[in-house]
Amino acid sequence: MTKIDLITGILGSGKTTFLLKYARHCIDMGENIAILENDFGAVNIDMMMLQELKGERCRLEMIAGGCDADCHRRRFKTQLISLGMQHFDRVIVEPSGIFDMDEFFDILHDPPMDRWFETGSVLTIADGEMDSQLSPQMEYLLGSEAACCGKLVISKLRGEADTALVQSILDHVNRALEDIRCDRRLSLRDVVAKDWESFTDEDYRLLGNAGYRGSSYVKKFSPEDIESSVHYFMHITVPEDSIESLIAEIFADESCGRIFRIKGALPVKDGWLKINATREKTEISAVTDGQPVLIVIGDDVSRERIDGHIKPLNTDSEYVSI
Repeated sequence: MTKIDLITGILGSGKTTFLLKYARHCIDMGENIAILENDFGAVNIDMMMLQELKGERCRLEMIAGGCDADCHRRRFKTQLISLGMQHFDRVIVEPSGIFDMDEFFDILHDPPMDRWFETGSVLTIADGEMDSQLSPQMEYLLGSEAACCGKLVISKLRGEADTALVQSILDHVNRALEDIRCDRRLSLRDVVAKDWESFTDEDYRLLGNAGYRGSSYVKKFSPEDIESSVHYFMHITVPEDSIESLIAEIFADESCGRIFRIKGALPVKDGWLKINATREKTEISAVTDGQPVLIVIGDDVSRERIDGHIKPLNTDSEYVSI
């Protein structure tokens, strides 16, 4: 049977960065894999970020949003049927940061998926730089996505992991679990706290065999309730030397909301630039293909205030924000 792994984590936690490393290791070990980007959003920039993996041993597939939950579930199931018929060694699913965990397990128990797939590892990425208190919606997602994980993988660590920081994140996750009335509590043995650049073959073996836990919890929000945390700013053409300062201005302007990630792609003279930014760091790199969009993730995002930063620089007359 094909192993199917699920990589979860709240918006901006670092899922795609982790997936790049995890999938690359699987490929290097000789596995034939498929990656399914399962996104409720209207545009999937993470799919573009994964293009470097595409090749003989790696297939990329995507479920775009723009539909209701039932339609999204049908599309997810259809994609899994297609992948199941192709007998990959491993399928890795990266959902949006807004995801109902039951959707994954329920579909895997439906025929014919139950004949083709076995649940591999559920890995939840916890942001090593997250605030000690998130919005109620994000706290719910943090708890619900960690409830079933085989391993909690902490992101954005540099060098040797700080014991106090790791314990603080673990305590935070456990508070989120308690808040959704989940009986599970994570301990240090459930955590992978290590700079991802120093992962060894043994670390990846541990992750690939992490399994999952069946845990119940109270559903305080539905994915549709939380969708407003993501906004799309499309058809953007701005001077290349203004891109980094534009990103910095949006983060710095508190009236734009509590923003914790901006990602996307913008056209430049010789191609495209991929944008991946947090408050701490902005990464801009050249890519061969793209779609002119910035995706802003956060709490209480003001689309109008962000428009005010983009419009004076933008020369694309078809600009739209949603």
